[in-house]
Amino acid sequence: MSSAVNFIYFLILNTLIVINAEDYEIDENGYVAYCPCMGRFGNQADHFLGALSFSHALNRTLILPPWVEYRKGESKSIQIPFTKYFRVDSLEEFTKVIPMEDFMEHLSDKVWPAGRRVSFCYSERKKLDGTSSGSCNAKDGNPFFSFWDGFGIDFDKSEFFGPLLTYDVIHRGMDAIWNEKYSSKKWPVLAFTGAPAAFPVQAENVHLHKYLKWSNEIEEKVKKFIINLLPKGAFIGIHLRNGIDWIRACDHIKDVKQLFASAQCLGYSNEKGSLSMDICLPSQEQVIRKIKRIVKKFKETHKNNEIKSIFVASDNNHMIEYLNEHLRRMKIKAFRLPENNPHVDLAILGRANFFIGNCVSSFSAFVKRERDSRGFLSEFFGYPNEKAQKNGAKHEEL
Repeated sequence: MSSAVNFIYFLILNTLIVINAEDYEIDENGYVAYCPCMGRFGNQADHFLGALSFSHALNRTLILPPWVEYRKGESKSIQIPFTKYFRVDSLEEFTKVIPMEDFMEHLSDKVWPAGRRVSFCYSERKKLDGTSSGSCNAKDGNPFFSFWDGFGIDFDKSEFFGPLLTYDVIHRGMDAIWNEKYSSKKWPVLAFTGAPAAFPVQAENVHLHKYLKWSNEIEEKVKKFIINLLPKGAFIGIHLRNGIDWIRACDHIKDVKQLFASAQCLGYSNEKGSLSMDICLPSQEQVIRKIKRIVKKFKETHKNNEIKSIFVASDNNHMIEYLNEHLRRMKIKAFRLPENNPHVDLAILGRANFFIGNCVSSFSAFVKRERDSRGFLSEFFGYPNEKAQKNGAKHEEL
Protein backbone atom coordinates (compact mmCIF):
# COMPACT_ATOMS: atom_id res chain seq x y z
CA MET A 1 0.00 0.00 0.00
CA SER A 2 1.43 3.41 -1.00
CA SER A 3 2.29 6.09 1.53
CA ALA A 4 -0.41 8.34 0.00
CA VAL A 5 -3.08 5.68 0.50
CA ASN A 6 -1.83 5.08 4.05
CA PHE A 7 -2.08 8.80 4.77
CA ILE A 8 -5.66 9.00 3.43
CA TYR A 9 -6.60 5.91 5.47
CA PHE A 10 -5.07 7.56 8.56
CA LEU A 11 -7.11 10.74 8.01
CA ILE A 12 -10.36 8.82 7.53
CA LEU A 13 -9.77 6.70 10.63
CA ASN A 14 -8.97 9.69 12.80
CA THR A 15 -11.93 11.64 11.43
CA LEU A 16 -14.21 8.78 12.44
CA ILE A 17 -12.66 8.68 15.88
CA VAL A 18 -13.15 12.41 16.35
CA ILE A 19 -16.79 12.20 15.23
CA ASN A 20 -17.37 9.31 17.61
CA ALA A 21 -15.85 11.25 20.49
CA GLU A 22 -17.95 14.31 19.74
CA ASP A 23 -21.11 12.23 19.56
CA TYR A 24 -20.64 11.20 23.16
CA GLU A 25 -19.12 14.28 24.70
CA ILE A 26 -19.85 14.50 28.42
CA ASP A 27 -22.35 17.17 29.44
CA GLU A 28 -20.71 18.98 32.35
CA ASN A 29 -24.14 20.29 33.39
CA GLY A 30 -25.28 16.76 34.11
CA TYR A 31 -28.10 14.43 33.10
CA VAL A 32 -31.67 13.54 33.99
CA ALA A 33 -32.85 9.92 33.93
CA TYR A 34 -36.19 8.45 34.94
CA CYS A 35 -38.38 5.37 34.74
CA PRO A 36 -41.63 5.93 32.75
CA CYS A 37 -43.35 3.67 35.23
CA MET A 38 -46.88 5.13 35.36
CA GLY A 39 -49.50 3.89 32.94
CA ARG A 40 -49.31 2.99 29.30
CA PHE A 41 -48.13 4.98 26.32
CA GLY A 42 -50.55 7.92 26.56
CA ASN A 43 -49.61 8.62 30.17
CA GLN A 44 -45.92 8.09 29.48
CA ALA A 45 -46.09 10.60 26.61
CA ASP A 46 -47.64 13.24 28.91
CA HIS A 47 -44.87 12.62 31.42
CA PHE A 48 -42.22 12.76 28.71
CA LEU A 49 -43.12 16.33 27.76
CA GLY A 50 -42.84 17.35 31.41
CA ALA A 51 -39.49 15.60 31.77
CA LEU A 52 -38.29 17.33 28.60
CA SER A 53 -39.22 20.70 30.10
CA PHE A 54 -37.65 19.80 33.46
CA SER A 55 -34.27 18.79 32.03
CA HIS A 56 -34.24 21.80 29.70
CA ALA A 57 -34.88 24.21 32.58
CA LEU A 58 -32.00 22.66 34.56
CA ASN A 59 -29.79 22.75 31.44
CA ARG A 60 -29.13 19.03 31.80
CA THR A 61 -29.21 16.39 29.09
CA LEU A 62 -32.34 14.25 29.17
CA ILE A 63 -31.56 10.55 28.95
CA LEU A 64 -34.34 9.28 26.66
CA PRO A 65 -35.85 6.25 28.39
CA PRO A 66 -37.26 3.29 26.49
CA TRP A 67 -41.05 3.09 26.39
CA VAL A 68 -42.50 0.62 28.87
CA GLU A 69 -44.97 -1.82 27.35
CA TYR A 70 -47.02 -4.66 28.74
CA ARG A 71 -47.80 -7.82 26.78
CA LYS A 72 -50.51 -10.35 27.49
CA GLY A 73 -49.20 -13.52 29.08
CA GLU A 74 -45.94 -11.92 30.20
CA SER A 75 -45.40 -11.09 33.86
CA LYS A 76 -42.70 -8.47 33.27
CA SER A 77 -42.82 -5.28 31.25
CA ILE A 78 -40.96 -4.92 27.98
CA GLN A 79 -38.74 -1.94 27.25
CA ILE A 80 -38.85 -0.57 23.69
CA PRO A 81 -36.02 1.82 22.67
CA PHE A 82 -37.17 5.43 22.37
CA THR A 83 -35.84 5.56 18.79
CA LYS A 84 -38.14 2.72 17.68
CA TYR A 85 -41.01 5.20 17.60
CA PHE A 86 -39.48 8.69 17.56
CA ARG A 87 -36.64 10.68 16.09
CA VAL A 88 -33.86 12.11 18.25
CA ASP A 89 -32.79 14.91 15.92
CA SER A 90 -36.13 16.74 16.19
CA LEU A 91 -35.86 16.79 19.99
CA GLU A 92 -32.34 18.20 19.71
CA GLU A 93 -33.86 21.28 18.11
CA PHE A 94 -35.22 22.09 21.57
CA THR A 95 -32.78 20.67 24.11
CA LYS A 96 -29.99 18.19 24.81
CA VAL A 97 -30.97 14.52 24.69
CA ILE A 98 -29.34 11.10 24.42
CA PRO A 99 -30.95 7.64 24.12
CA MET A 100 -30.53 5.63 27.30
CA GLU A 101 -28.87 2.77 25.42
CA ASP A 102 -26.16 5.13 24.16
CA PHE A 103 -25.64 6.75 27.54
CA MET A 104 -25.23 3.43 29.33
CA GLU A 105 -22.87 2.03 26.71
CA HIS A 106 -20.65 5.05 26.11
CA LEU A 107 -20.88 7.41 29.10
CA SER A 108 -22.18 5.72 32.23
CA ASP A 109 -18.84 4.30 33.40
CA LYS A 110 -17.30 7.77 33.26
CA VAL A 111 -20.23 9.87 34.43
CA TRP A 112 -22.26 7.51 36.62
CA PRO A 113 -20.21 4.44 37.53
CA ALA A 114 -21.58 1.51 39.52
CA GLY A 115 -21.21 2.12 43.23
CA ARG A 116 -22.11 5.81 42.91
CA ARG A 117 -25.68 5.57 41.64
CA VAL A 118 -28.36 7.36 43.63
CA SER A 119 -32.12 7.11 43.08
CA PHE A 120 -34.22 10.24 43.55
CA CYS A 121 -37.77 10.28 44.90
CA TYR A 122 -40.06 12.70 46.68
CA SER A 123 -40.30 10.55 49.80
CA GLU A 124 -39.86 6.98 50.98
CA ARG A 125 -41.39 4.36 48.71
CA LYS A 126 -42.64 1.44 50.77
CA LYS A 127 -42.12 -2.21 49.91
CA LEU A 128 -44.80 -4.18 48.11
CA ASP A 129 -45.94 -5.68 51.40
CA GLY A 130 -46.52 -2.20 52.83
CA THR A 131 -43.57 -2.19 55.20
CA SER A 132 -41.01 0.59 55.39
CA SER A 133 -38.04 0.48 53.03
CA GLY A 134 -36.24 3.58 54.30
CA SER A 135 -35.36 4.33 50.67
CA CYS A 136 -36.76 5.07 47.23
CA ASN A 137 -37.00 1.31 46.77
CA ALA A 138 -36.46 2.05 43.08
CA LYS A 139 -36.43 -1.52 41.77
CA ASP A 140 -39.30 -3.03 43.71
CA GLY A 141 -42.23 -4.15 41.58
CA ASN A 142 -43.15 -4.08 37.92
CA PRO A 143 -42.13 -2.26 35.77
CA PHE A 144 -39.52 -0.71 38.09
CA PHE A 145 -37.31 -3.81 38.35
CA SER A 146 -37.52 -4.70 34.65
CA PHE A 147 -36.73 -1.15 33.59
CA TRP A 148 -33.59 -0.53 35.65
CA ASP A 149 -32.36 -4.11 35.58
CA GLY A 150 -32.55 -4.13 31.80
CA PHE A 151 -29.56 -1.78 31.88
CA GLY A 152 -27.83 -3.51 34.79
CA ILE A 153 -28.51 -0.57 37.09
CA ASP A 154 -28.45 -1.01 40.86
CA PHE A 155 -28.80 1.91 43.24
CA ASP A 156 -26.42 2.42 46.14
CA LYS A 157 -28.52 4.89 48.10
CA SER A 158 -31.55 7.15 47.90
CA GLU A 159 -32.14 10.87 47.96
CA PHE A 160 -35.45 12.37 49.11
CA PHE A 161 -35.97 15.77 47.49
CA GLY A 162 -39.41 16.55 48.98
CA PRO A 163 -41.20 18.44 50.32
CA LEU A 164 -39.31 21.64 49.48
CA LEU A 165 -38.71 20.89 45.80
CA THR A 166 -41.24 20.21 43.03
CA TYR A 167 -41.06 19.28 39.36
CA ASP A 168 -42.65 22.59 38.39
CA VAL A 169 -39.52 24.38 37.25
CA ILE A 170 -41.40 26.82 35.03
CA HIS A 171 -42.59 28.94 37.94
CA ARG A 172 -41.16 30.40 41.16
CA GLY A 173 -37.51 30.05 40.16
CA MET A 174 -37.55 26.36 41.05
CA ASP A 175 -34.90 25.59 38.42
CA ALA A 176 -32.33 27.70 40.27
CA ILE A 177 -33.21 25.99 43.55
CA TRP A 178 -32.71 22.55 42.00
CA ASN A 179 -29.36 23.52 40.52
CA GLU A 180 -28.19 25.05 43.79
CA LYS A 181 -29.10 22.04 45.90
CA TYR A 182 -28.06 19.39 43.37
CA SER A 183 -25.04 20.70 41.50
CA SER A 184 -23.91 18.64 38.54
CA LYS A 185 -20.42 18.24 40.03
CA LYS A 186 -21.74 16.32 43.02
CA TRP A 187 -24.86 14.92 41.37
CA PRO A 188 -23.99 14.23 37.69
CA VAL A 189 -27.16 12.19 37.14
CA LEU A 190 -30.55 12.88 38.69
CA ALA A 191 -32.16 9.44 38.35
CA PHE A 192 -35.83 9.52 39.33
CA THR A 193 -37.91 6.49 40.27
CA GLY A 194 -40.73 8.02 38.22
CA ALA A 195 -41.01 10.85 35.72
CA PRO A 196 -40.08 14.33 37.01
CA ALA A 197 -43.34 15.65 35.62
CA ALA A 198 -47.02 16.14 36.31
CA PHE A 199 -49.97 14.25 34.87
CA PRO A 200 -51.77 15.37 32.85
CA VAL A 201 -49.13 17.44 31.09
CA GLN A 202 -48.96 21.04 32.29
CA ALA A 203 -50.55 23.55 29.93
CA GLU A 204 -47.18 25.32 29.60
CA ASN A 205 -45.57 22.16 28.21
CA VAL A 206 -48.18 21.15 25.65
CA HIS A 207 -46.39 23.05 22.88
CA LEU A 208 -43.29 20.85 23.27
CA HIS A 209 -45.11 18.09 21.41
CA LYS A 210 -44.06 19.74 18.15
CA TYR A 211 -40.55 18.37 18.72
CA LEU A 212 -41.83 14.79 19.01
CA LYS A 213 -41.63 13.39 15.48
CA TRP A 214 -42.40 9.83 14.42
CA SER A 215 -39.53 7.61 13.31
CA ASN A 216 -39.05 6.79 9.63
CA GLU A 217 -40.24 3.24 10.34
CA ILE A 218 -43.60 4.47 11.68
CA GLU A 219 -43.97 7.07 8.93
CA GLU A 220 -43.42 4.43 6.25
CA LYS A 221 -46.13 2.15 7.71
CA VAL A 222 -48.56 5.07 7.82
CA LYS A 223 -47.83 6.02 4.24
CA LYS A 224 -48.37 2.46 2.99
CA PHE A 225 -51.67 2.10 4.85
CA ILE A 226 -53.12 5.38 3.60
CA ILE A 227 -52.03 4.80 -0.01
CA ASN A 228 -52.81 1.08 -0.28
CA LEU A 229 -55.86 0.55 1.94
CA LEU A 230 -57.83 3.79 2.19
CA PRO A 231 -59.96 5.04 -0.74
CA LYS A 232 -58.51 8.02 -2.54
CA GLY A 233 -59.78 11.21 -0.94
CA ALA A 234 -60.13 12.80 2.49
CA PHE A 235 -60.67 10.72 5.63
CA ILE A 236 -61.77 11.28 9.22
CA GLY A 237 -59.82 9.64 12.04
CA ILE A 238 -61.73 8.68 15.19
CA HIS A 239 -60.62 7.25 18.52
CA LEU A 240 -63.08 5.13 20.50
CA ARG A 241 -62.54 4.15 24.13
CA ASN A 242 -65.12 1.51 25.10
CA GLY A 243 -63.32 -1.37 26.80
CA ILE A 244 -64.45 -2.66 30.19
CA ASP A 245 -61.65 -0.87 32.04
CA TRP A 246 -62.70 2.41 30.42
CA ILE A 247 -66.36 1.85 31.28
CA ARG A 248 -65.37 1.38 34.93
CA ALA A 249 -63.21 4.51 34.85
CA CYS A 250 -66.10 6.58 33.47
CA ASP A 251 -68.24 5.49 36.41
CA HIS A 252 -66.18 7.89 38.55
CA ILE A 253 -67.06 11.06 36.65
CA LYS A 254 -69.85 11.88 39.11
CA ASP A 255 -67.25 12.26 41.85
CA VAL A 256 -64.63 14.36 40.04
CA LYS A 257 -64.35 17.55 37.99
CA GLN A 258 -61.51 16.24 35.85
CA LEU A 259 -60.48 12.76 34.77
CA PHE A 260 -57.22 11.81 33.06
CA ALA A 261 -56.73 14.15 30.05
CA SER A 262 -60.12 15.90 30.19
CA ALA A 263 -58.44 19.29 30.66
CA GLN A 264 -57.62 19.22 26.95
CA CYS A 265 -61.22 20.16 26.14
CA LEU A 266 -62.68 21.32 29.49
CA GLY A 267 -59.73 23.52 30.45
CA TYR A 268 -57.52 22.99 33.49
CA SER A 269 -60.01 24.81 35.73
CA ASN A 270 -63.14 23.59 33.94
CA GLU A 271 -63.46 27.02 32.40
CA LYS A 272 -64.63 25.46 29.12
CA GLY A 273 -67.15 22.95 30.41
CA SER A 274 -68.05 20.12 32.76
CA LEU A 275 -67.32 16.42 32.64
CA SER A 276 -70.19 14.17 31.55
CA MET A 277 -70.85 10.58 30.52
CA ASP A 278 -71.42 11.77 26.93
CA ILE A 279 -67.86 13.06 26.92
CA CYS A 280 -66.28 10.05 28.63
CA LEU A 281 -68.32 7.25 27.05
CA PRO A 282 -70.41 8.42 24.08
CA SER A 283 -73.08 6.04 22.78
CA GLN A 284 -72.98 4.54 19.30
CA GLU A 285 -75.75 6.93 18.27
CA GLN A 286 -73.74 9.92 19.49
CA VAL A 287 -70.67 8.68 17.61
CA ILE A 288 -72.51 8.40 14.30
CA ARG A 289 -74.26 11.76 14.75
CA LYS A 290 -70.93 13.47 15.40
CA ILE A 291 -69.34 11.86 12.35
CA LYS A 292 -72.24 12.87 10.07
CA ARG A 293 -72.07 16.42 11.39
CA ILE A 294 -68.35 16.63 10.66
CA VAL A 295 -68.79 15.11 7.18
CA LYS A 296 -71.41 17.77 6.38
CA LYS A 297 -69.23 20.56 7.78
CA PHE A 298 -66.20 19.31 5.84
CA LYS A 299 -68.18 19.16 2.61
CA GLU A 300 -69.27 22.78 3.04
CA THR A 301 -65.72 24.02 3.56
CA HIS A 302 -63.83 21.66 1.19
CA LYS A 303 -65.77 21.67 -2.08
CA ASN A 304 -63.22 19.62 -4.01
CA ASN A 305 -62.22 17.08 -1.37
CA GLU A 306 -65.08 15.15 0.23
CA ILE A 307 -64.73 12.61 3.02
CA LYS A 308 -64.43 9.11 1.54
CA SER A 309 -63.52 6.99 4.58
CA ILE A 310 -63.31 6.74 8.35
CA PHE A 311 -60.22 5.38 10.10
CA VAL A 312 -60.96 3.91 13.52
CA ALA A 313 -58.58 3.30 16.42
CA SER A 314 -60.00 1.65 19.54
CA ASP A 315 -59.05 -0.22 22.69
CA ASN A 316 -61.95 -2.65 22.21
CA ASN A 317 -64.87 -2.24 19.79
CA HIS A 318 -64.01 -0.50 16.51
CA MET A 319 -67.70 -0.45 15.49
CA ILE A 320 -66.74 -1.12 11.86
CA GLU A 321 -69.98 -2.92 10.91
CA TYR A 322 -72.12 -0.33 12.68
CA LEU A 323 -70.35 2.57 11.00
CA ASN A 324 -70.52 0.97 7.55
CA GLU A 325 -74.23 0.32 7.94
CA HIS A 326 -75.01 3.92 8.92
CA LEU A 327 -72.63 5.57 6.46
CA ARG A 328 -73.53 3.46 3.41
CA ARG A 329 -75.84 6.06 1.92
CA MET A 330 -73.08 8.66 2.21
CA LYS A 331 -70.74 6.29 0.34
CA ILE A 332 -68.27 6.36 3.21
CA LYS A 333 -66.56 3.21 4.50
CA ALA A 334 -64.86 2.53 7.84
CA PHE A 335 -61.40 0.97 8.16
CA ARG A 336 -59.00 -0.14 10.89
CA LEU A 337 -55.49 -1.55 11.01
CA PRO A 338 -55.45 -5.28 10.26
CA GLU A 339 -53.04 -5.79 13.16
CA ASN A 340 -52.76 -4.34 16.67
CA ASN A 341 -50.31 -1.45 16.43
CA PRO A 342 -51.31 1.51 18.62
CA HIS A 343 -48.39 3.69 17.54
CA VAL A 344 -49.29 3.40 13.88
CA ASP A 345 -52.90 4.07 14.92
CA LEU A 346 -51.75 7.31 16.54
CA ALA A 347 -49.69 8.38 13.56
CA ILE A 348 -52.56 7.73 11.11
CA LEU A 349 -54.96 9.70 13.31
CA GLY A 350 -52.45 12.52 13.26
CA ARG A 351 -52.53 12.57 9.44
CA ALA A 352 -56.34 12.50 9.05
CA ASN A 353 -58.12 15.41 7.40
CA PHE A 354 -60.23 15.67 10.55
CA PHE A 355 -59.95 13.99 13.94
CA ILE A 356 -62.62 13.18 16.52
CA GLY A 357 -61.21 11.96 19.83
CA ASN A 358 -62.15 11.12 23.38
CA CYS A 359 -61.67 14.18 25.59
CA VAL A 360 -60.77 12.09 28.65
CA SER A 361 -58.22 9.84 26.95
CA SER A 362 -54.49 10.59 27.06
CA PHE A 363 -54.23 8.56 23.83
CA SER A 364 -56.53 11.06 22.12
CA ALA A 365 -54.61 13.89 23.80
CA PHE A 366 -51.44 12.74 22.07
CA VAL A 367 -53.16 13.00 18.69
CA LYS A 368 -54.72 16.38 19.52
CA ARG A 369 -51.34 17.87 20.52
CA GLU A 370 -49.68 16.63 17.34
CA ARG A 371 -52.47 17.97 15.17
CA ASP A 372 -52.51 21.32 16.96
CA SER A 373 -48.79 21.68 16.26
CA ARG A 374 -49.54 21.21 12.55
CA GLY A 375 -52.66 23.37 12.47
CA PHE A 376 -54.97 20.40 11.75
CA LEU A 377 -58.65 20.28 12.77
CA SER A 378 -59.86 18.22 15.75
CA GLU A 379 -62.95 17.85 17.94
CA PHE A 380 -64.19 15.52 20.67
CA PHE A 381 -67.18 13.23 21.07
CA GLY A 382 -69.76 14.72 23.42
CA TYR A 383 -68.10 18.13 23.42
CA PRO A 384 -69.35 20.70 23.04
CA ASN A 385 -72.76 19.63 24.33
CA GLU A 386 -75.05 18.66 21.43
CA LYS A 387 -78.00 20.59 22.88
CA ALA A 388 -75.85 23.69 23.20
CA GLN A 389 -74.85 23.35 19.56
CA LYS A 390 -78.47 23.05 18.45
CA ASN A 391 -79.35 26.14 20.46
CA GLY A 392 -76.60 28.06 18.71
CA ALA A 393 -74.47 28.46 21.83
CA LYS A 394 -71.08 29.93 21.08
CA HIS A 395 -68.05 27.84 21.92
CA GLU A 396 -64.36 27.98 21.25
CA GLU A 397 -63.31 26.22 18.06
CA LEU A 398 -61.04 23.28 18.86
